[in-house]
Amino acid sequence: MTNRSRRLTLPVLLVALTAGLIAAPASNAAAAKQKYYVALGDSYAVGYQPGKGSTRNGYVYQVPGLVKSRGYNLKIVNFGCGGATTTSLIKQKGCNKDALGPGAAPYPKQTQIAAATKFIRAHRSEVALITVSIGGNDVTACAREAKAIPCVGRATTGIKENVAAAAKALRAAAGPKPKLIGTTYPDVVLGAWVHPGGAAAESLAKLSVIAFKSLINPSLVTAYGKGKGSLVDVTTATGGYGSMSVFETLAPYGSIPKPVADVCRVSYYCELGDIHLTTAGYRVVAQLVADKFVSKK
Repeated sequence: MTNRSRRLTLPVLLVALTAGLIAAPASNAAAAKQKYYVALGDSYAVGYQPGKGSTRNGYVYQVPGLVKSRGYNLKIVNFGCGGATTTSLIKQKGCNKDALGPGAAPYPKQTQIAAATKFIRAHRSEVALITVSIGGNDVTACAREAKAIPCVGRATTGIKENVAAAAKALRAAAGPKPKLIGTTYPDVVLGAWVHPGGAAAESLAKLSVIAFKSLINPSLVTAYGKGKGSLVDVTTATGGYGSMSVFETLAPYGSIPKPVADVCRVSYYCELGDIHLTTAGYRVVAQLVADKFVSKK
């Protein structure tokens, strides 16, 4: 080999090696074995948004993209049903097709939990992640009650029992390996502050903080623990426990407590009186689930 050959060959070799190093991550990501991501729950699980119905903007549909760069290849199997409660999850057969998530298969002769556990058992070695968003519809009506906190207290008794039963069933079907992750909810009732009603509306907003912190979320933590699952705290992540004495200006509402402003940004409650999340709001939930999924804990 001549000196000229060496001078030409070395740069070519370096270019080839560099190209190989750059291409390697993409090849590894593409080679990741596909696993199932099984979702259950209510309209949050199906990504409902007002005026659009069930959408792929929901947190379930955002999770696979968030974990792909971390080496995971997830395929969604969504059993969620808009309007579901913790009772209907385990007792009601079928789901109206319009209430299913995008791409979801119907299960007319089975309850949501039965359909999900049947699928999980049949694909046990292929399931990596299970998420559940349930319980919100059990307490929604309490916002209209004169005594909201006792109403929530009664509702959380059922939530604790039903979610624990569902979590145990999911864990029995899945075995010990898949991550079972439940979600809490944003405290959208904080948005009552900007609705007509004066002092009564502001009082309801403040009571909602007590309901989430002392009743709803502790019940969910206990229930998912029964199935050796974990919970992501959406309430905290969306500003629900911030100080109500700290105000900020948010158009068109003027000066309002920061926790109220935070929930106005992630949900449609302030604008439309609708409890569902914007795409950015669902993104918060998706990020929490993704981070919990890839964590070692």
